[in-house]
Amino acid sequence: MKTLDNSDIISKNVIFRADLNVPVFNNKITDYSRIDTIIPSIKKLSKKKNKIFIVTHFGRPGGIVNEQLSVNFLSEELRKKFKMSKIHFLKTFNNEEIKKKQLEMRDGEVCLFENVRFYKEEESNKNYFSKELADNFEIYINDAFSASHRNHASITGITNFLPSYAGLSFSKEVENLDNFLENSKKPNMAIIGGSKVSTKIKVLENLVEIFDTLVIGGAMANTFLLSNNYNIGSSLVENDFIDLSREIQKKAESKNCKILLPIDVVCSKNLEDREVAKTYLINNIPNDQMILDIGKKSTKLISNEILKSKSVLWNGPLGAFEYSPFDKSTITVANIIQNFSNKSQLEALAGGGDTVSAIKKAEANEAFKYLSTSGGAFLEWLEGNKSPGFIALKKNNL
Repeated sequence: MKTLDNSDIISKNVIFRADLNVPVFNNKITDYSRIDTIIPSIKKLSKKKNKIFIVTHFGRPGGIVNEQLSVNFLSEELRKKFKMSKIHFLKTFNNEEIKKKQLEMRDGEVCLFENVRFYKEEESNKNYFSKELADNFEIYINDAFSASHRNHASITGITNFLPSYAGLSFSKEVENLDNFLENSKKPNMAIIGGSKVSTKIKVLENLVEIFDTLVIGGAMANTFLLSNNYNIGSSLVENDFIDLSREIQKKAESKNCKILLPIDVVCSKNLEDREVAKTYLINNIPNDQMILDIGKKSTKLISNEILKSKSVLWNGPLGAFEYSPFDKSTITVANIIQNFSNKSQLEALAGGGDTVSAIKKAEANEAFKYLSTSGGAFLEWLEGNKSPGFIALKKNNL
């Protein structure tokens, strides 16, 4: 795979795929991580006098122009982050408009295209649209690892028409994930949380072959508890995956991977009923109670396992961390990893937007060797699969 890190791209017209699908609340960006990750690549290309045209998506417009999902608001944010005097903007991928803009731009300047998902051909990966994107450019760079699990025109199709390179953050993500999954120090453990077993079946099946201990938390633990014949009250559960939960536990046993499930849980009747949250042992959960976090005894079990480990992988919060007091276990585990990593050679890696948000909430960022905001692409890697975007770059020989 060609990478920006080991290439010298000078004075070219570059089309650059970024993932700037940033979280926005009350018209304000709440997390700049996805902008920050592309800054090193943009700076390197700009310094080498390339004209850089950024392609990104924002939201799910479904192939229809939706002004509420325009990315024009990002122009000023990018200008400040890139420390540039101006960011150009193009509402169209029209050839003549692009040529005109290229003549107008100075070497090293950046232009942002309108939301590529305004075009239905993007998600359906139409060949003619990929070619249209590639026209007028000499180089394609993918620095959107977090979107590279999508087989879209601006991710995979465009690589059929241009010399294609992985951006600096894309390369860094691949290197960190591969190194951790293939060479993590033993004993190692994985902490997997979140709401659904269904979205992480393949992840769990793969991780029991790699890790010595697998902690299962979040609402997905409910399905495992029910599969072991515990009453889980009115908690969220996926009944269709009870048998699969049993199979994963059997596979873990055959692979000598210890699975840790909660032994106590924090419950209330619903998320709004937070003031009267109570802790119950898992064999004593009332029928009208909903599991919303793991308890102190379960957290202590996880903590003890961390203290015995040399490597920790974390994906998914252990409870409904957005709502106090159901954030306690997630924050506590983040703090334990931070404290232990300061005193030992513990290597920790975490991924997924909610997980990274929780770690930042705990102010434990520095404890982690690498934090990935990649979501679906991160999960795909944990499943043992290479993403379509990675494969397309690797196959490119133009």
